[in-house]
Amino acid sequence: MSVPEITLYTSAMCGYCVAAKTFLKSKGLDWTEVRIDLDAEARQRMVATTKRTSVPQIFVGDTHVGGYDDMMALHRAGGFEPLLGGGAA
Repeated sequence: MSVPEITLYTSAMCGYCVAAKTFLKSKGLDWTEVRIDLDAEARQRMVATTKRTSVPQIFVGDTHVGGYDDMMALHRAGGFEPLLGGGAA
């Protein structure tokens, strides 16, 4: 089973970004990190796509999970793991 690509939009001074990466690492998952504090165009893409300015913003495949709290709420509700399997949240 192939896990959809996980993308995290982050910045350097972001405790929730660290927490999100720690959670994903605990699950044995890999991700692509996009640092919006270093890439203004990436920040613009993130805001245009998510309509949010805060980080992290987390995507599993094409699905926008939201921020760290959103990801953890989805996990607690049992919806994160099915998303990793290609299902809908």
